[in-house]
Amino acid sequence: MRISGASILLTGATGGIGGALAAELAARGAKLTVSGRRADALGPLAAQYGARTVVADLADAADVERLAAEAAGTDILISNAALPGSGDLLDCTPEQMDRAFAVNLRAPAMLARLLLPSMVGAGGGHLAFVGSLAGKVTTRSMSLYSGSKFGLRGFALGLRQDLHGTGVGVSIVQPGFVRDVGMFAVTGAKPPTGIRTVSPRQVVESVVRAVERDVAEINVAPIEMRLLSAVGGQFPGFAERLQRRGPGERTLHEVVAAQRDRR
Repeated sequence: MRISGASILLTGATGGIGGALAAELAARGAKLTVSGRRADALGPLAAQYGARTVVADLADAADVERLAAEAAGTDILISNAALPGSGDLLDCTPEQMDRAFAVNLRAPAMLARLLLPSMVGAGGGHLAFVGSLAGKVTTRSMSLYSGSKFGLRGFALGLRQDLHGTGVGVSIVQPGFVRDVGMFAVTGAKPPTGIRTVSPRQVVESVVRAVERDVAEINVAPIEMRLLSAVGGQFPGFAERLQRRGPGERTLHEVVAAQRDRR
């Protein structure tokens, strides 16, 4: 699917990776619609990239429907918005649980459902979902986040099979630890000792490659992280024991504490 000249809806545009995606898509000649919860953060993107903006809270089902209506005729959906959802389940309220699953799983699935008819009718289009390696293997205090990302991966790969032969592609791009933006930039936590990270640029390039080449799944992480996630997905008990002996406990506590108010 060509990005140049395509109408693209990008959710989560005001986050670090979202901003980097907006810049790249605009540079490639996309007709860009960007969405987020804050009008003041969307304004600069509109001015800089000539993007159309739609303020929407993806935890609100009515806002999701309105966003899809305002983005009618979209050729490419890049579903990037997500909530951290970190913390032990007993520390999360039912409202926080609903919000995490609504933003991370229900909204991407519903946007796909609402935007797909025009894509299928046109015989082309693409749905790209930004997931996480936490959708392949999980850690302590990440049951909500991993649950939503495991679900997103299953939805994306199943939908890809449903749409075979329609001309509409589906991809999921799953970053590991990303430096300079996202979790570590927001919380101030440091990656566990010995754990390598990837750059926002690598994530952006992977999203572009997934769309242009219709790649089913891209895991954006150093080779050792990709291998560990593959092994952990097949042998969760082994991964659990390995993590308990690893260097990430301090980092995990820092992240959970810093993200408590963002659930």
